[in-house]
Amino acid sequence: MILMQSSPLLGSGNWIGSIEEVFLAILRSDAEPSKRDSDKSSKSSQTERSSVVSSRETSTDKKAEMNLRPESLKEYIGQSRLKNLFQMSLEAAKSRGEPLDHVLLYGPPGLGKTTLARILANEMGARIHVSSGPSLERPRDIIGLLHQLEQKDVLFIDEIHRLNKIAEELLYPAIEDFMVDITSGKGHATRTLRLPIPRFTLIGATTKAGRISKALRDRFGFVHRLDFYSLEELSLIVKRACKLFSLNIDEDAVAVIAGRGRGTPRIANRLIRLVRDYVHYKNYPVITVDIAHEALDSYQVDKLGLDATDRRLLEIMIETYNGGPVGIDALAATIGEDSETVEDVYEPFLIQGGLIQRTSRGRMATPKAYQHLGRTVPAMQMNLEMLISEDGSA
Repeated sequence: MILMQSSPLLGSGNWIGSIEEVFLAILRSDAEPSKRDSDKSSKSSQTERSSVVSSRETSTDKKAEMNLRPESLKEYIGQSRLKNLFQMSLEAAKSRGEPLDHVLLYGPPGLGKTTLARILANEMGARIHVSSGPSLERPRDIIGLLHQLEQKDVLFIDEIHRLNKIAEELLYPAIEDFMVDITSGKGHATRTLRLPIPRFTLIGATTKAGRISKALRDRFGFVHRLDFYSLEELSLIVKRACKLFSLNIDEDAVAVIAGRGRGTPRIANRLIRLVRDYVHYKNYPVITVDIAHEALDSYQVDKLGLDATDRRLLEIMIETYNGGPVGIDALAATIGEDSETVEDVYEPFLIQGGLIQRTSRGRMATPKAYQHLGRTVPAMQMNLEMLISEDGSA
């Protein structure tokens, strides 16, 4: 088919073969494990939170959520605007007999990006191939994935912001032209082989859209943010999960669990499993409001969805630093965590919940934080909004 000379991927000497053989040769090459990948995974794990209310997915979550995940857009709860857009796009794509345009989903972890990707594949009647950015280190990783694709398949890449430059550049022609460019040889003997691949849909998911290069982001036809869920939406999710778990639960108890779910379905589903274990251990026939409170209090999850570490961080700000302002490095050193963990793992929900404010002078505890911990709000914190206004910071 095409002559390849002195290829670093296919070996030295002349080589003639089919597209299939080219793919297989690439997959057999570059087989050494990537140290950089393991280093990245190790670094990432250092900033993950081990907690009942962590939005990061655990192995237990994966097993449990397989039975809880909806299979269609009709079953999917929340993200109404996004569902309507996808419904229109799916119908249009199916009527034309084409794959869905490429999709980028971003937002905090636990809001249903992976679930949505699986639903879109189901709605298109297509297979889904699942991978993640950190695992796609070498050319053979990307080529291997693309080689498996068939017409209209869905390729889902989680944590797509962690793709390295080589992997990202290999994806560009695959996304735009449904081709893979492979370079072989050195110097004047350099050859570029362009291999066709089936038309497919790439769905990328990320919690950090700002870290995705503009070149990659612009190649997606749909770029959508997933929002935190309302109390009403989480209540519907809790009801559905209780039905699937065959749990008897009062209407008011549903609201108690949903209210501590931090606007995140993954956390709400985890709390349901914990309450289920509690009532089975205590042999309670029905989950009432009092039992729901009792169960969640035993796991140290309060009415705002804060755990012991969240409350400790607020207490340190109030007691040690008089409510702030305090720098992120000083706060991290006092709580015994690195600043990146505090900033990426603990702060987002506390800020979103109105318990912490970022100002140009540092972090400050809000009056709501004092009231939640049962502390008297000092005059300085009562005038916090005025201070923030003067700083020109929100």
